[in-house]
Amino acid sequence: MQKGKHISEQFNSELESVRNAVLSMGGLVEKQLTDALTAIETNDASLADTVLSNDKKINALEMDIDGACTRIIAKRQPTASDLRLIVATLKTIADLERIGDEVKRLARVAKENFTSDQKHLLIGLENLGQLVVNMLRQALDSFARMDVESALEVHKLDSNIDRQYEGMMRQLMTYMMEDPRSIPKIMDVVWSARSLERIGDRCQNIAEYIIYNVQGKDVRHSSHESMEDTVRGGKPQV
Repeated sequence: MQKGKHISEQFNSELESVRNAVLSMGGLVEKQLTDALTAIETNDASLADTVLSNDKKINALEMDIDGACTRIIAKRQPTASDLRLIVATLKTIADLERIGDEVKRLARVAKENFTSDQKHLLIGLENLGQLVVNMLRQALDSFARMDVESALEVHKLDSNIDRQYEGMMRQLMTYMMEDPRSIPKIMDVVWSARSLERIGDRCQNIAEYIIYNVQGKDVRHSSHESMEDTVRGGKPQV
């Protein structure tokens, strides 16, 4: 085997290892989110404690992947598409770690006791949560396949989450005015909904990193129409 080919195969193996680690991290974050929502729905304090405890695993994975990417940059000095992949990976794991932080806030709310009269406050949270879980799952699938069309669809999903969140906020404000004594519990739900809305924003970021990696264009702060033009009108960069 030629030396250049051997080095190339080693490099590809390192990149694949990093990619798999990101997917493992994403899978853990998705499970954490699902478990936190289940803990809220079932008032399961033990499950909430497990979610809080497992957050350190997410943090450790971020540090491991960050270190692996740093070593690849130092050793391989990647250029063009390989460098974009490393940059997209570093940004993605940062957002996954922050999603983990939002999930911790959900888990803490799950440890609060909601009486049977207060359970209705959580219905909107469950619906919003399912939208966010679906968005995160699709974002991770898009990353696994580096599929820009799928990433574009993920980016669109955030508008549905925003509408659901805004509707929830209006309803919760009405509850506050009708029953001021319920304000402390309502605020728990408000902060939980805010965490879910932020997770949607993080998933949208991941979709943008995928488009950047494949198309070679930074689409952050772009309109959705401009993003569509980038995905459907431009040729993937090498």
